[in-house]
Amino acid sequence: VFIAQSRASGSHRDLEDEELTRIFVMIPKTYTEEDLREKFKMYGDIEYCSIIKNKTTGESKGLGYVRYLKPSQAALAIEECDRSYRAILAEPKNKSSESFEHDYYSNVMRPELRGNTLPFCMQPEYCSFEKAETRVQEPVSKRLSVVSRLPFIQEQLFALFDLVPGLEYCDVQRDPHTNSGYAVIQYSTAASAIYAKYKLHGFEYPPGNRLTVIFLEDGNDSSE
Repeated sequence: VFIAQSRASGSHRDLEDEELTRIFVMIPKTYTEEDLREKFKMYGDIEYCSIIKNKTTGESKGLGYVRYLKPSQAALAIEECDRSYRAILAEPKNKSSESFEHDYYSNVMRPELRGNTLPFCMQPEYCSFEKAETRVQEPVSKRLSVVSRLPFIQEQLFALFDLVPGLEYCDVQRDPHTNSGYAVIQYSTAASAIYAKYKLHGFEYPPGNRLTVIFLEDGNDSSE
């Protein structure tokens, strides 16, 4: 539909050329445009590569664009490139790069940085960011308590918390006197539990019913 609308508008370039051939990637700050081209040329014919730089210092922000000649090549690059590049389709050029960078950090990078893996962790700035994000005041553990005023369905609650990698078990219990829901969730790492609590505490499930998610002492050293 978008492509048809573009052609009907008389644009000199199809919308697919604008929105479906340009990808946005996270790269080491040491990368040059030649390095970027070398890493992504295997997926198709590249029209151009560009690296986003700090306007004041001229230093790389660790982000870049790669534009291919065909949408299929951009799609292949997103599917096949190393996951550490966090490749996604770029926004149209009529959206400011600063706005797109902000959305990218919020929606793509930040969840990953709170999870189990850190891209390019040899770079100090990424490691320190992860540590700062997971530094919380309350004692943390790999085990969570989930409370609801409505009873839980085991399979549905498991599916919800299994969206966060590392779920080990989900034990649903029910109070026969109040009919409220209670469950114990355990992850393989504290990082996964932290992210699950961050995302799902206050989450309405089902709509109108807010979940209360807190840490449960699991007997391990919380400083880890």
